[in-house]
Amino acid sequence: MTRPLDGIKVVDLSRILAGPYCTQYLGEMGADVIKVEPPGHGDDTRMWGPPFVGDDAVYYLAANRNKRGIVLDLKSERGQDAVRRLVADADVLVENFRPGTLERWGLGYAALAELNPRLIHLSITGFGQTGPYRDKPGYDLVAQAMGGIMDLTGEAEGPPAKVGLPVADLNAGTWGIIAVLMALHARHTTGRGQYLDVSLLDTQLAWHVYAAGATFYDAKRPRRMGSAHPSIVPYQAYQVADSWIVIAVGSEKLWRVFCSVLGLDIAEDPRFVSNAARAAHREELNDLLGEVLLTRPADDWLKRFEEASIPAGPINTIDDIYADPWTAERDQVVRMGSYTGTGFPVKASGTPARPVSPPPALGQHTADVLAELGYTAEEIQEFLPQRGEE
Repeated sequence: MTRPLDGIKVVDLSRILAGPYCTQYLGEMGADVIKVEPPGHGDDTRMWGPPFVGDDAVYYLAANRNKRGIVLDLKSERGQDAVRRLVADADVLVENFRPGTLERWGLGYAALAELNPRLIHLSITGFGQTGPYRDKPGYDLVAQAMGGIMDLTGEAEGPPAKVGLPVADLNAGTWGIIAVLMALHARHTTGRGQYLDVSLLDTQLAWHVYAAGATFYDAKRPRRMGSAHPSIVPYQAYQVADSWIVIAVGSEKLWRVFCSVLGLDIAEDPRFVSNAARAAHREELNDLLGEVLLTRPADDWLKRFEEASIPAGPINTIDDIYADPWTAERDQVVRMGSYTGTGFPVKASGTPARPVSPPPALGQHTADVLAELGYTAEEIQEFLPQRGEE
């Protein structure tokens, strides 16, 4: 069965997470992804452990399958020439260098687009190619802080907190995938590629939705509320007899059913009769709910809520969710030999994505790819590390 990006060639100059995450899934969709790493240590994340599997950190393994790996020194004329040969018939270039870096090496978009007008060039940076923060170094933590995410994350009386996963990187990588697919589709009409400027900070703002709306319409601003929702009540984590669960009561119909399951005669109480009223009396309501919810264990409550079609669930650990039969049923774990990783989240009936190879060892495919580019055996040897240089 064909995959949607079969025949698409991607040159991946990116490292760390946002770019590699993007290209890993372009590869899963069928693209031939050639990952270019610097000589020596390669992608920084190869060393971002523990934990390690062999010589590579799990961090690197998590975002680099479906790629062929080569080593090039982009600061050298030889390495720059090889990139030009790679790009000459490529469809997509993905990189996350700080603005101006590729231009200094003669590998900026203008130069490469002259060589290959159909090239789609995706740049992922911390703050974009324009604006006052253009040259500021960007990492996930900084983007979460500057983008307003940390200010909304954490308990009401606690300090700001970052999300438990690098969501700024992952979000930018996801928007990178969207950008590439957008540009590939546009190329069918225009016949030309284009430059795509994606930043960690821009993509954080795309998440703000109703939180930004409160600012735009001069309404009450969102604040840190732990697991609670600023508008919907009850909609948060609650402690039960043996653990914590989450409950999401998102309609008035559900509210009445919820009260019935809990055995509380408060559905028509003026303080709680509507969502707006419940939001205004949040603390009073949670005191009442808390007393009842503490009387039964999680399994008991979750069974009752499921029977009543009330959205609720356990607060799983990472171990819990990967032990859940649902994960296997949905093919959310990929195993290839000794490699294990997370699965592709879209299930397509006609052109499904599928993994093809584990993450490459450093420089694993250098000789093969250079041969495809027309280098002779003698020239290829000049690219490879000499004895004592590994």
